[in-house]
Amino acid sequence: MRLGVNVDHVATIRQARRTFEPSPVFVALIAQQAGADQITLHLREDRRHIQDRDLELIKELITIPVNLEMAPTEEMREIALRVKPDRITLVPERREEITTEGGLDVLSMREYLKNYLKPFKEEGIEISLFIEAQREQIDASADVGAEAIEIHTGKYANLWNEHKFEEAKRELKKIKEAGIYAKGKGLRVYAGHGLTYHNVKDFVRELKGIVEELNIGHSIVANSVIFGFERAVKEMLNLIKS
Repeated sequence: MRLGVNVDHVATIRQARRTFEPSPVFVALIAQQAGADQITLHLREDRRHIQDRDLELIKELITIPVNLEMAPTEEMREIALRVKPDRITLVPERREEITTEGGLDVLSMREYLKNYLKPFKEEGIEISLFIEAQREQIDASADVGAEAIEIHTGKYANLWNEHKFEEAKRELKKIKEAGIYAKGKGLRVYAGHGLTYHNVKDFVRELKGIVEELNIGHSIVANSVIFGFERAVKEMLNLIKS
């Protein structure tokens, strides 16, 4: 199972003072050196953490794949087509949220997304959609031309963190069934949101062989404050690759 390291919250710390440090670009280089398989970053409309220049420099300097999370807006499409990340992951976005809440409603945006995604397919940029573990959303994702889905793991993570382990187990089963269904549709399956050093073990044990990649950010950044970023990345890699 691969690890995509999300560097958004390094930028969150920097933007708290509107200064130049800590640099998500430098941290992306450290993550790459530590063995990360991918760098993930979310360029939001309000630019609350990652800035345009961060994206440009990371794409220029990083040799592992770069995954750009973005809302399906015209502004973000222009930026992505200019910078050309290896993958785009379309996510829902609301200004009032603290972080991404829930998956993209691909079903209601089906016709819009078919047209929106055409230029990315022409450029050979991988298209992933961040969705809930629901068959109708998986069907819609395949229909609009996505090559992959990223399953929202927030509900599982919250249940586990609240020690509601039986409910978390049922949520894992739901994610597993959705992953198998998506693979049957020819989609690659990724997952992420709210995963930590504590709840990721059960996830990996149940989903290995179905989910190809996890995208994890906040927990790694939080632990790096205490242990350092290289160690934080390596410890997460040990957990998901063991």
